[in-house]
Amino acid sequence: MSTHGKVLVAMSGGVDSSVAAAMLHEQGYEIVGITMKTWDYAQSGGSKKETGCCNLDSMNDARSLAVHFGFPHYIIDIREEFGGSVIEHFVDEYLAGRTPNPCILCNTHIKWAALLRRADKLGCDFIATGHYAQTRMENDRAVVSRGLDRNKDQSYVLWGVAQECLSRTLFPIGGYEKSEIRRLCAEIGFGSLSRKPDSYEICFIPDNDYRGFLSRRRPEAVEHLDGGAFVTSDGRQVGKHRGYPFYTVGQRKGLIAMGEPYYVTQIVPETNTVVIGRENELYDRRLSVRNFNGIKVPCLAEEQEAFTQIRSNGDAYPSLVRMTGESTAEAIFSEPIKAIAPGQGAVFYEGDDVLGGGWIERSED
Repeated sequence: MSTHGKVLVAMSGGVDSSVAAAMLHEQGYEIVGITMKTWDYAQSGGSKKETGCCNLDSMNDARSLAVHFGFPHYIIDIREEFGGSVIEHFVDEYLAGRTPNPCILCNTHIKWAALLRRADKLGCDFIATGHYAQTRMENDRAVVSRGLDRNKDQSYVLWGVAQECLSRTLFPIGGYEKSEIRRLCAEIGFGSLSRKPDSYEICFIPDNDYRGFLSRRRPEAVEHLDGGAFVTSDGRQVGKHRGYPFYTVGQRKGLIAMGEPYYVTQIVPETNTVVIGRENELYDRRLSVRNFNGIKVPCLAEEQEAFTQIRSNGDAYPSLVRMTGESTAEAIFSEPIKAIAPGQGAVFYEGDDVLGGGWIERSED
């Protein structure tokens, strides 16, 4: 029996989670591998074959590594709970005129909860994933901080994970560069896996056509929206659009010819209106969030300096942040920030540490 403890490792079949499992095994942990079947892409009617963590090849890659190291591996079907929470929320958010981030919702409500339930049944002390993030205990709280590889850092998508989950979570690869992880994967005898490309698309929309997905998933909700108005910020109607759910704040492509670049600046679902404007109209200095979840601190101070990140692959900007209610907060930026999209996550950082985060509710001057 391992003196380090027993770990349930989420294995997608990709290089990151595979090396995470191998690392923990080499460190002396007792490993149980688990692959979660979240989605059957054949149901979506998309034009691209199933990719990512839900296809048979990826499951076989995860199982092969488990067999190589001699630890058990299981596949669990969580399609029902994933579909009911993540996918329906994804569709509902677009229909509410917001731009959702399904990876955050999956981590918050599905992935960690599903892992911990199985971990307890299997007698595991910890769970582990291949996220590029780091965690430590400080002042009786599990603190998440950025991964060493800033280009791969995934701390942004972890702001919603509960403390009781984070306190039992290991991130074995968080202190490594991606290039090192690929090298380590090759060194343990999995050269083809080490060259496996990263997956960037949403797992249930591998063809990246979210508009087609919405049309197939909720045809009765979007078909009648075709022909809504493009309106400028001064109220001029300048054209017709396909339906407000097919647009996001900051979008430039797929609009109408205006003689100069125009962008989506606001979406008004109540009137099926898409407001467009020049680039300077995309900038705001303030945002509000709902469903705030504290990571390093249970709640923000009356006012404190922080860096706020508003998209997963974006920069973090200097700001003053504070709580405005029991589960609401706001950030005021030092300089105006471009394209703050309601429905995305806003994550507040103190240095590399995640203070907490929430869903962007609105942006305003």
